[in-house]
Amino acid sequence: MRKLKISFKKKKLFVKVFIHRSYLNEHPNEGLASNERLEFLGDAVLEFLTSKFLYQKFPQFAEGKLTSLRSKLVCERSLAKIGRKLGLGQRLLMSRGEEKSGGREKPALLANTFEALLGAIYLDQGLTTAKKFLKAHLFPTLKEVKKYRDYKSDFQKIAQEKFEITPTYKILKETGPDHAKTFIVGVYLKKKPWGRGEGKSKQEGEQKAAKKALESNV
Repeated sequence: MRKLKISFKKKKLFVKVFIHRSYLNEHPNEGLASNERLEFLGDAVLEFLTSKFLYQKFPQFAEGKLTSLRSKLVCERSLAKIGRKLGLGQRLLMSRGEEKSGGREKPALLANTFEALLGAIYLDQGLTTAKKFLKAHLFPTLKEVKKYRDYKSDFQKIAQEKFEITPTYKILKETGPDHAKTFIVGVYLKKKPWGRGEGKSKQEGEQKAAKKALESNV
């Protein structure tokens, strides 16, 4: 990919970045694996490098402020926007059903593919190149993502200050086929429900549930 300005040594690793699990359902005999393991690894690399970047950039910030900034920088919305700019969705291999449901533009899929790509970069070329990738594409968006409101973080802060309780989230219902699920999520303080949200991903549902809790009860 020209936009990446990275030449992979292991070409098969690069191909795996773009294999969505729905593709395997329609091509079971191709001996392929999805990008989910790379996504798992990329998520860890992303958290570490972003934490280090913020720690060094803002020596005056306390832990809570750094955590809030990190959550905004690596949130689904932020990663999906970068994934869209890089054209990651257009390269994804997915099922016909997933594609028909708009899978190439789904924020969750774009964010997950971004993490899978980062994991592959780390495996192929190490932490230094992974850091350069984030410096080129993610870290410059810091000013922009500061404007995002992280409803989960805001509700957690208020809940801990007022009640000394950390909110918990529970998926109340899942509807739709695997390639186009909708999640209804509830947020609770202990066992008491405080809000409910619906989204195309668990993260979106959680954010909307926290937003509802803030609007209705705080």
